[in-house]
Amino acid sequence: MVVDVPQLLEMSPDELDTLFRESAAGAIPVGRTKGTVLVAPGTEVAWPAKKLIHWLAWRGKIFNPQRGDLLNIVSMFGVKAVRANVYKDPSWLDQAETIVLDYSKTSRIAHKVRDEIREVSPGVYLGLVYWGRNRILYFTLTSTS
Repeated sequence: MVVDVPQLLEMSPDELDTLFRESAAGAIPVGRTKGTVLVAPGTEVAWPAKKLIHWLAWRGKIFNPQRGDLLNIVSMFGVKAVRANVYKDPSWLDQAETIVLDYSKTSRIAHKVRDEIREVSPGVYLGLVYWGRNRILYFTLTSTS
């Protein structure tokens, strides 16, 4: 099944969890990715929230697999900030392999954040955001390079 960001915005949290569980980790992305925050997925709030957050706060990530890290693209000015280590490890959701974006040793701001991503379609990743051990949000990354 090929899934794109508009379809992911329309899915419920239960459907997103199922898709994440059924997907393989895939390869670690390389270069720039476009990010989309999934606020209240499957509701009428999802689309306006996506647009507002993308415009104001978060645009995506730039992966450097050779260094094993990434930088987030933040603000309407596209500032490259907030580094994370990137590696494969068991998911906190289901213990299957996932790509971990670990901020615990690289960021004072986001040191409690752990993201997990899996490739749900070619070049499309579904992400889970944890604050401590609490899952708080979904997001997507789409390869652009």
